[in-house]
Amino acid sequence: MEARLLNGMAEISQADWDALACPEGGPPIDPFTTHRFLAALDRSGSTGKGTGWQPRPLVLQDGQTVAALPLYVKSHSQGEYIFDHAWAQGYERAGGRYYPKLQAAVPFTPATGRRFLCDPSLRETLLGAAIGLAEQNGLSSLHITFCTADEAESLAGTHGLLHRITQQFHWENRGYASFDDFLSDLSSRKRKMIRKERETARAAGLDIRALTGDQIEPAHWDAFWHFYQDTGSRKWGTPYLTRAFFDEIQAHMRDDTLLVLAFDGPRPVAGALNFIGRDTLYGRYWGCIEDHPCLHFELCYYQAIDWAIANGLQRVEAGAQGEHKLARGYLPTPVHSLHWIADLGFRAAVAQYLAQERRAVDEEIEVLTAYGPFRRVSSED
Repeated sequence: MEARLLNGMAEISQADWDALACPEGGPPIDPFTTHRFLAALDRSGSTGKGTGWQPRPLVLQDGQTVAALPLYVKSHSQGEYIFDHAWAQGYERAGGRYYPKLQAAVPFTPATGRRFLCDPSLRETLLGAAIGLAEQNGLSSLHITFCTADEAESLAGTHGLLHRITQQFHWENRGYASFDDFLSDLSSRKRKMIRKERETARAAGLDIRALTGDQIEPAHWDAFWHFYQDTGSRKWGTPYLTRAFFDEIQAHMRDDTLLVLAFDGPRPVAGALNFIGRDTLYGRYWGCIEDHPCLHFELCYYQAIDWAIANGLQRVEAGAQGEHKLARGYLPTPVHSLHWIADLGFRAAVAQYLAQERRAVDEEIEVLTAYGPFRRVSSED
């Protein structure tokens, strides 16, 4: 079996890659590890030279391609959402060189999904090849972020791999037939709050449309680009995605996309971008050129829940951070990552930190869940 490091998604066919990324056939479990998404990042210049995300997909071949890992050489820790800035600062203060590092991830995408695109029996072989590359090139570390719980639990400890648990807020469909059905599951106070927020958002008289597939037109991306620029410049300083990325999505991923836009007459003034998985809707970006009360909640959270219920999806993942999501039906959920660190002393220090962090995350999830918006069911019920 041969391990090959590619120079980007252009060096492997869509058929060969997607046979591993989507082995079940049909709609992908998530669209982010598909060839069309990762290639869109490469072709648009969102990854590659000058971005700090140098694509180097790793594949195992045995007559045919049998395993793949979406792998990047990173020169910074931006766009990852599993934050290791403090590790980098600590290691470099101690005289080490943290960057470049290897990252097995989907760039700019804090969404859980498979990272080891292979039969589970080949995960350890693929991992060993990635660690071997890091060792041969004198790199500080390998990070596998937003992997599945199964991947994390099966590989933790292998080759000294450290298991990290953080948390996000996800909405779960408990068999709801409508948005009102979901509201009936909430406490009276939270139910009233959400209804008031939806009424406030719609009081401006905006026309809110949920678009997918051929309903999305190139002009809609022109508008959304301005929304994304506004949010990106405020949050990150420089937005990660190029304008060409959205053209790639229009050309190759319209059917994987839900674009929720608010129109003032014919003019879009705000929008939220989601990607559609087999049973999950993934909220990604939001922005606006006009401020309207509660419009963010409506476009990002309530429209996503509405659409998920109407289309039989099981959950909505609303991206990284945001405790304000809790009051709107999104509950804390564990998120997994794996980390290999070359320096044994530094690895031991990070392992100690992760053990303390996990206890804190477990406590936070327990406390936040108890403060969730759902009705308390008494023993008499």
